[in-house]
Amino acid sequence: MSNATPQETSNKETLGFQTEARQLLQLMIHSLYSNREIFLRELISNASDACDKLRFEALDHADWLADDADLAITIDVDSEAKTIAISDNGIGMNRDEVISHLGTIARSGTAEFMKNLSGDSKKDSQLIGQFGVGFYSGFIVADRIEVITRRAGLAASDAVHWESDASAEFTVERCEKASRGTQVILHLKDDAGEFANDFRVRSIVKKYSDHIAVPVKMKSPAKDDGAAGYEPVNQAKALWTRAKQDISDEEYQEFYKHVSHDYEAPLSWSHNRVEGKHEYTSLLYVPSHAPFDLYHRDVARGLKLYVQRTFILDDAEQFLPLYLRFIKGVVDSNDLPLNVSRELLQESPVIGSMRSAMTKRVLDMLENLASDSTENYQRFWNEFGPVLKEGMAEDHANRERIAGLLRFASTHLDLPAQDQSLADYVGRMKENQSVIYYVTASQFNAAKNSPHLEVFRKHGIEVLLLSDRIDEWLVSYLTEFDGKALQDVGRGDLDISAWAGEPEKPSDDADDDRADVLKKIRVALGDRVSDVKTTRRLTGSAACLVLGDQDMGLQMRQMLKAAGQDVPESRPILEINMDHALLARLQAANDPVVFDDLAVLLFEQAALSGGVGLEDPAGFVQRTNRLLLGSA
Repeated sequence: MSNATPQETSNKETLGFQTEARQLLQLMIHSLYSNREIFLRELISNASDACDKLRFEALDHADWLADDADLAITIDVDSEAKTIAISDNGIGMNRDEVISHLGTIARSGTAEFMKNLSGDSKKDSQLIGQFGVGFYSGFIVADRIEVITRRAGLAASDAVHWESDASAEFTVERCEKASRGTQVILHLKDDAGEFANDFRVRSIVKKYSDHIAVPVKMKSPAKDDGAAGYEPVNQAKALWTRAKQDISDEEYQEFYKHVSHDYEAPLSWSHNRVEGKHEYTSLLYVPSHAPFDLYHRDVARGLKLYVQRTFILDDAEQFLPLYLRFIKGVVDSNDLPLNVSRELLQESPVIGSMRSAMTKRVLDMLENLASDSTENYQRFWNEFGPVLKEGMAEDHANRERIAGLLRFASTHLDLPAQDQSLADYVGRMKENQSVIYYVTASQFNAAKNSPHLEVFRKHGIEVLLLSDRIDEWLVSYLTEFDGKALQDVGRGDLDISAWAGEPEKPSDDADDDRADVLKKIRVALGDRVSDVKTTRRLTGSAACLVLGDQDMGLQMRQMLKAAGQDVPESRPILEINMDHALLARLQAANDPVVFDDLAVLLFEQAALSGGVGLEDPAGFVQRTNRLLLGSA
């Protein structure tokens, strides 16, 4: 909103754009020239939404439709005046709505729009609409835009005229408009005269808006008597109501771009009509890339809801669980009352049945995508994998199916790409192996180079490398797959006898010399550790930290701390490799100070290699320097 004061006459105000809006307008004017026709798609989509909203509000205000029930969008071009006007008889806007909608831009949308610009004007122009900036795309082709609008239910004299030349200001004044709805008039730039050409505009409408349920009309050629009316340019039939065999892939893709404001084609879609106990039609899409607000769990999300082809809600979130919030599309039900409200949606048993069925439909889509195209499924996983992982906790009924869709990095390839399924892992397990092993770390390289993997690498046992923030939380729900338990290689006792091809070695902690060293290390470390033991995990490293079976892992502790929650105290076990040269030096140390320095340094090295930060970095440096100088 502007903080400018009213100027000029009693009802005309000159107001200033939001700072971000001014930046965006200049970008529209000077930078985004590739694929300029995108503006017409956005303005037609806005007009279509206005008609949908009128249908919904007319459920409580039937008189709003009484004198003009045939909703439509009309486009007029004037090649001589170099103008194109897009009009609708939808809900319209009042003065406050005009100032709010046309003087500002979605607060988070603009900043993210700017951030996502690549410098490629063709790609950048496709971002329009995705970030709530569709109306402003008109300035790509126009140097001046007028909007004349009257909200349904208001008098003709309460219409509003908005105008701007994309400078820092716009004007708003009261005007007369005989009918409800909105007209957007674009005064085209000198180099945009093609958009005042009837044939050119018709081709754009057919390309982008053929699927819109509202008829888009243009003047028909003059008849012999000189009269010319308006004729539909698009099919004007809701795409999801048509038979699947009559819809081309291109039409499905363009409809997706309409409902999602996305600029890329979807990876997959599913169009289904359900008949029987409940009747509804759904058209669901899997996007090819994540929206900027995917991880904002409180933003608007969900499917477009229609009841008997009447628009009800733009973001009906009740039909899919939260972990599938990236799915776009529409659902059209015959079983819900036309005056359905959000409260009723949450309580209706019909909704629960539809939600369960559509959740399974989405999982079907993802399973088919995974089996039909490894490349496309990998694209999906790279964009939405962490969100899908949330389903392990949220959707107990489908937990097994979700587990089959998960992908991980592993020591099989030692690459950061998460492209290995649990089924892949099980198919490569050793003959006597009954456990799926994994290691967690804050980064891939930390997981890949973890000392806990040394004995597994020695014996060729694959380990999953988990480095997403959510992974430790994930495995608290993913406890087994295909009858195989999952085990953290850095937690609890490790029994390798079944697959190592050698009997389990008895503990040598009772050996007098070694027992004495372990005891002295425990004393030196004090309450830093809960115990000190010899290890079966290490072959090259001197020491590692091991968690108890019930201890909270590093990732979970970091997540809780970041959320400001109390973290229970936890003391790890220090496992040491008695065959390492550093332990020989430790045993030979006669000076108690040197022994203690070496023991603490051993602990700190283990902490660092395990990704745990040091509580006293300065002390670590001082101890290291003392030992280096002493050895010199």
